[in-house]
Amino acid sequence: MKNIKLQTKFLSSSLFLSIFALLGVGLVQVYSSSYIFAIESYGDGLYFFKRQAIFTVIGILALVFAVQIPFEKIRKYGWTVWIAAAILLFATFIPGLGVRVGGALRWIQLPMGFRFEPSELLKIAFSFFIASIVCKNQNTLRNVKWGWIGLMLLVPILVLLKQPDFGSFAIILAVGVALLFTFGLSLKYFVGFGLAAIPMFYFLVWNVAYRKARVMAFLDPWSDPAKKGFQVIQSMLSIHSGGLTGEGLGQSQGKLFFLPEAHTDFTMAILGEEMGFLGICAVLLLFGFVVFRGFRIAIKTEDLFKKTLALGLTITFALSVFINMGVVMGLLPTKGLTMPFLSYGGSSLVIICLMFGILLNIEASENYR
Repeated sequence: MKNIKLQTKFLSSSLFLSIFALLGVGLVQVYSSSYIFAIESYGDGLYFFKRQAIFTVIGILALVFAVQIPFEKIRKYGWTVWIAAAILLFATFIPGLGVRVGGALRWIQLPMGFRFEPSELLKIAFSFFIASIVCKNQNTLRNVKWGWIGLMLLVPILVLLKQPDFGSFAIILAVGVALLFTFGLSLKYFVGFGLAAIPMFYFLVWNVAYRKARVMAFLDPWSDPAKKGFQVIQSMLSIHSGGLTGEGLGQSQGKLFFLPEAHTDFTMAILGEEMGFLGICAVLLLFGFVVFRGFRIAIKTEDLFKKTLALGLTITFALSVFINMGVVMGLLPTKGLTMPFLSYGGSSLVIICLMFGILLNIEASENYR
């Protein structure tokens, strides 16, 4: 009876309905933005759509699984997700298993031509790890002994830079700072973080040629319109041509090989061209509501582990949306981060669904506790 009540509750939850709506919008968006590219590349305009449909089904199953599993098991074994994600991250460097795409070694080859990106799992595993630390240290981070804990955190994060995956590194770093600040880490650590950020920026960004070029292109994309500034210029042109109401679904010109990564990183530019400013606003409002619900779950729960976990997962999602939209609009330097739910990609979609399954589990377990 309790499980039936829990199922009924999460199915009628406004958070679940919003997620279901985003899954639907995502399928339409992948179909629209990838059709021409799929015909030219694979001879099948539905190539990416069919794969995304499979990912969507798997994602829904992952969400339902995360809702159904007793939360005490999540609490007891959740921290091991970080270890599993770290192991998978190292596995990308195993010859024959890791796959290099676009100069980055971020994927593990799976059967039937599918790939898995361990960094997506690592991003949500980070919140599990911090939640476990908070609960084991008397509700505060002030008394944590960071020796082995720091090592367990630092090694996988450094592997991200080796792949390289600077976007995931930046998100984990930002989520970590937010959670550490929220749960009372001593101010002296933040002073240290701030001082370390200066040489870190130099060695990780300014001293790396292609990242420096991205920053320069962000500051003035028209200084190199044919190369480094090309993506962001084409993205802004697509959004501009959409106007208030858009050109209509399927009518984008940007996806006709003018805009690279139209069905992945820059899918919001295609949405803006086809559905206009109002379409972008509608999607962002839906994202905003989902983020609001996540923060509300974190605030309402009295359980410290659930509170930390819900807050970390929500911030992770919010940052992913913020960074992708910032890049598409030319407000941030270009970075290979997909838009949750809307971009093509199985790893991202399934992990995002798993993330919200956990949030729905927290919401339901609090209501029926």
